[in-house]
Amino acid sequence: MRLLDTLALLLLSVLTAQPLSAQVTFGAAGAESEPFRRQEWRVPSPDTDIAARALLFRPAGAGPFRLAVIAHASTQNVLRRAQMPQPEYRALAAFLVARGFAVLVPERLGHGATGGRYVEDQGGCDEADYARAGRATAEQISLALDYLQKQAFIRKDAAVVIGHSAGGWGALALANADPKRISAIAVFAPGRGGHANDEPNKVCARHTLLAAAAEFGKTARIPVTSLVAVNDSYFAPAFSKELADAFRSGGGQDDVRILPAVGSEGHWMIETEAGVQAASNELGRALKLVVAKKP
Repeated sequence: MRLLDTLALLLLSVLTAQPLSAQVTFGAAGAESEPFRRQEWRVPSPDTDIAARALLFRPAGAGPFRLAVIAHASTQNVLRRAQMPQPEYRALAAFLVARGFAVLVPERLGHGATGGRYVEDQGGCDEADYARAGRATAEQISLALDYLQKQAFIRKDAAVVIGHSAGGWGALALANADPKRISAIAVFAPGRGGHANDEPNKVCARHTLLAAAAEFGKTARIPVTSLVAVNDSYFAPAFSKELADAFRSGGGQDDVRILPAVGSEGHWMIETEAGVQAASNELGRALKLVVAKKP
């Protein structure tokens, strides 16, 4: 790492570190605002000394609402993680709120203002441990979901998890959860190790990733819908189908749907209004798994 990068990282760690004497508290951390009752929250993380930053959106009224948790993408680049803005997925949140969901977007450890140690590090390409990384992501999604489901305005069942890229990989690892608590999982281009050595359509240790997907499938209890754009150069449709096949070979359910091209790089489609619009029919079909349930 170059000296300037090292100094920048040290400065960022100082600016984002939580005071050692600060008491860790969870819950709402600000007033509601527009759009969709947007509100900052703090939720538990695997590090008991750090409260993970999160954004909450919800419909009008007192609820109880079904919960949707959006798990964001990640990067192995330490500086990019430290500089990452709070994940928001506003267009996706709007889509979900309009369908009756309260939407939580937690920021995981090692990212942005949440800070802390990056517990989902996959390691280098030759020794990549994708299974461990996925379970670490899944644990963080689960902690945030558990905390919100204890709130009076959130239903304790029929939640949905929507993951993007590394967040989607963690959602696959979470498919072993109680299907009464989480009724459906939708993932956009799930995986890790894409753009190996910054090369499009190259996946680092692809066989290791496929083996980990099969391992996740062995204990999966929740149906998964995988959505990938035709112009995704991180996990192209052909590879995404292989990944789903591996997950199914272990016993999991994964329905792969190929979406039209959006923008110049389909991997980031779900972060945009156009991408949510392009995915709306397939995502709506996946969410019907929980629409029929009653409180």
